[in-house]
Parts: sequence; structure tokens; C-alpha cells
Amino acid sequence: MTSDYTATLPRKRMGAGVLLSDDQGRSLLVEPSYKDYWELPGGAVEADESPHAAVARELTEELGLSVELGRLLVSDWVPPRPGRTEGLMMVFDGGVLTPEQTAQIRLPADELRSWAWCTEQEAGERLSELLARRVAAAVRARADGVTVYLENGFFVA
Repeated sequence: MTSDYTATLPRKRMGAGVLLSDDQGRSLLVEPSYKDYWELPGGAVEADESPHAAVARELTEELGLSVELGRLLVSDWVPPRPGRTEGLMMVFDGGVLTPEQTAQIRLPADELRSWAWCTEQEAGERLSELLARRVAAAVRARADGVTVYLENGFFVA
């Protein structure tokens, strides 16, 4: 029996989030009950699941929303740190939510404390430094019509 070369390759975490905005250009952030900082809606990509499918699933689970996802805005490689392996994080464009869609948001009480529309400054105060860089890059990528590659939240030339 031959061994599968792919089984010898390193394992990476993968996560996917979505940039949702309101008509004032603010980003929707969620406050997890299990972390000290806020995040974009999204989460871990499960085995045999695409990042795009993971975001759609997480939107339904976390916010009770079904949103047509747009293009990939950010791909961010995150180096390992104590207690975590390296990872690849992606952010997709979720577009602008209507007031009707916003009114439909329902949070799972065991997972999320709250959600808020945040300006870039407010996001910077609520997110970790890494996530603040990633969200700011996603906002710029959407405005510029591009997809960006980051490493640890920083642009790579």
C-alpha cells in the first residue's frame, strides 16, 4: 500500500468571516461570550467545508441571516502563537444590510453577547490589533474593488 503524500503535509487552521455594512458604511461586529474582544461574523472552517460555505453557515448560526455572499476581500496568513497553530483567515464581502435584514438579526445567547455597527475607530477599540488591521484591509479592498493578501494583518508587497 502506498502512503498518501498529502497526509504528511502540515495542518493549518482556517477561518472565514464576512464584512457586512450598513448604509452609513459601518461594519457589523459581534461580541463572543468566550473571548475578550469582538470579531467579524464567521468562524472556523470545518473538515470538508469550503470557506465560502463556512461563512454562509456561520451567518445562519450566529445571526439568523441568509445573505448572498460576494467576492473574497482578504486572505490573511496568521503565524503560530502559544496554544494555536498557524492559520489562513479569509474575509468575504457580505454587502450592505437593509434595515429589514438588520431587524432579523438573532443571536445565540450561549455564543454571542451582542452585536454593533462600528466605525473604523470603534472597530479598532473593540477588535484585537490583528483583527482591526484585517477589517480595515477588508473595508479598503471592498472600496478599491480588489482582493488583498495579508500576513498577520499586514499588507505584503
